[in-house]
Amino acid sequence: MSEKKEYQVTDVAGKLAKGFLRNPLTPVLGAFLLIMGYLALNIMPREEDPQIAISGGAIIVPMPGATPREIENIIVNPLERKLREVKGIEHIYGMAMDNVGIVNVMYYIGENREDSNLKLYDKVMQNMDLMPKGVMQPLIKPFDIDIDIPIITVAFYAKKGANINDAELFKIVRKVQQKLNAADNVAKTTLKGARKEQYNIEVDMGKLSAYHLSLGQIMKSVQSVAVDVPDVKGRTAENKLVIFGVKNAIESVSDVGSVIVAQYMGSPIYLRDVAKVTAGVDIQNFKTAKIDMRTDENGTKFGKQKSQITLTIAKLAGTNAVFVAEDVVEILKEYDTKFAQEGVGYLITRNYGERADEAVNELMSHLVITIVIIALMLVFALGWKESIIVTFTVPAILSVTLFIAYLSGQTINRITLFAFLLSLGLLVDAAIIVIENIHRHLHAHDADEKEMDQLLIEATDEIGAPTNIATLAIILTMVPMAFVGGMMGSFMKPIPYNVPVALIASLFIAYIFTPYLSLKLLKKPKHKHHNGKKHKEAK
Repeated sequence: MSEKKEYQVTDVAGKLAKGFLRNPLTPVLGAFLLIMGYLALNIMPREEDPQIAISGGAIIVPMPGATPREIENIIVNPLERKLREVKGIEHIYGMAMDNVGIVNVMYYIGENREDSNLKLYDKVMQNMDLMPKGVMQPLIKPFDIDIDIPIITVAFYAKKGANINDAELFKIVRKVQQKLNAADNVAKTTLKGARKEQYNIEVDMGKLSAYHLSLGQIMKSVQSVAVDVPDVKGRTAENKLVIFGVKNAIESVSDVGSVIVAQYMGSPIYLRDVAKVTAGVDIQNFKTAKIDMRTDENGTKFGKQKSQITLTIAKLAGTNAVFVAEDVVEILKEYDTKFAQEGVGYLITRNYGERADEAVNELMSHLVITIVIIALMLVFALGWKESIIVTFTVPAILSVTLFIAYLSGQTINRITLFAFLLSLGLLVDAAIIVIENIHRHLHAHDADEKEMDQLLIEATDEIGAPTNIATLAIILTMVPMAFVGGMMGSFMKPIPYNVPVALIASLFIAYIFTPYLSLKLLKKPKHKHHNGKKHKEAK
């Protein structure tokens, strides 16, 4: 009897198939990949759109008493020339106004924000000696897209019949803002349309002129009692701290009106003599907000528009918008009882986290539907066992890709999942090619003469080289997309980052798990052979 020659593997495909075919750790590896993918799917930050690195800022340079022409010549133009020395700046916009000059800077998209802010601050501080006399300290305000764009906006309003004014509503919302600002991963909260409580002083210019007073005298007199700061005098012989303080000087409209602003012919002139003092809200604030609604959450009808305060919440960069939004909603629910007692209602007018979660879940459902369609097609083409083998490889490949994306600091968003959908048809190519070749070898006339292990390794190794080259060619078509610049390049970055990773993972998964699962699920079919008599006749 002649000994059967062992098949010599020549490609990495055959080597992987041979190494993992009988390895007891192969199923452990498969389970590990699926678990890692599941964890990455749930842990990775979810966003509706990918984060784009946008850097910029504004330099505000005050110069009291200067005209716009002076501001332009001695502040804006020299500052623009100096900022041109900073690498990475794409646009500079200067504005000259009375008493102040503003220069806005925009960096190229993709520049590191922290480095850009540091370079901007460093360049301004280096040239402080060139600032003309009379210029105040420049104010540098970097633009931070990560925290300047809110993920949740909440509109607070007084319910119909509630005995609450705008100033009281502001105090209530301010407490809620303080609580939300302490929540995990909340970066910034702001109030829009808020009305603060204050005493309003409406000066009669005719009476002011009659008493020979200026508006500046009125302002100084009011400012002197507007803030009560205790005066620390020192320590006693017993080493005790002595603080001299007085009761709040301003507690009512009468107290404000009793402020002495000047002396006229030996008699004091009170603020009430030249102005009307009322208790109200900040009438100098012209920023108001209205909520347009017919009924509140309880179905109570009221006017078409209602005064409201909008609270905006932004998250920290790289955190999960879904989790932050859920935490904010939970905190708001804790105030429901208190809001009901005080007659305050609220509506969540924007929830970026909810929208991001819905977008991701919708694309994931489409992903599952696509996998099911592929599985059904393979049932009719190759058989249900072969279909199961190929179907397993898809979630395994996606798990590897998701896990690597998580390690690289990416987020799950519409573009990331679009990259998965785009590559889904390509992901199953390697597994289908391997299982089809295995299927062909199992039904070959010499299949009985080969061991199952040898047959699987040979079938996998046979298609290794052409499959590797074909996959590499597809990857090379995706690589140029990584070098696209500007806004579109940053927006589409997840495609050239994730598609090549998914395609490479598809090769390893196909070469490792397709032969292994074939060994467990498939069997060599029984072939009909000619009997000895017919063989003799043929001879």
